[in-house]
Amino acid sequence: MPWNFPILLTWLRILIIPIFTLLFYLPTDWISNRQIINWLAASFFAAAAITDWFDGYLARRWEQTSNFGAFLDPVADKLMVAVALILLVATGRTYAIFAMIIIGREITISALREWMAQLGKRNSVAVAKLGKLKTAAQMAAIFLLLLASPPLAEPNLLWKLGNILMLIACILTIWSMLYYLKMATKEFKS
Repeated sequence: MPWNFPILLTWLRILIIPIFTLLFYLPTDWISNRQIINWLAASFFAAAAITDWFDGYLARRWEQTSNFGAFLDPVADKLMVAVALILLVATGRTYAIFAMIIIGREITISALREWMAQLGKRNSVAVAKLGKLKTAAQMAAIFLLLLASPPLAEPNLLWKLGNILMLIACILTIWSMLYYLKMATKEFKS
């Protein structure tokens, strides 16, 4: 297993997950202001999102890409997003259908990429701009929803904006999944 700074950033992203998760389960008598916990959780998530971009950029720039890094990076991303979505659903900040669409797509595309790699055609389902746009909308939505307090009587502005972005992310999620499936289908026909 190679060790370099980009891979350490990826591992850092994975290590953030338990800290991020624990914030949701802190007893309310420890920190009376829930907004502080929301900001901490959103900050940890933002740090993870930034390392997601930064580790890939540095690996390419410093020519430190590796098969292990190519494996670990998407695993870290998917773990962080899945945990965040589950916690957002559990705290009533977003809808279960959004989490089901996003997590279901990630499992489907990961399996498709693995299968295509076994066939020696992994590049046919390489990350496209549409997938990057989906990721940006998804990360922004999760960040806003982490800042939002769970809606009680009246949903707040952050909750509304976060869920609008989450809807957009879900539309892009389905669209990108169909795109990747179409690209894979072309490989089967040829």
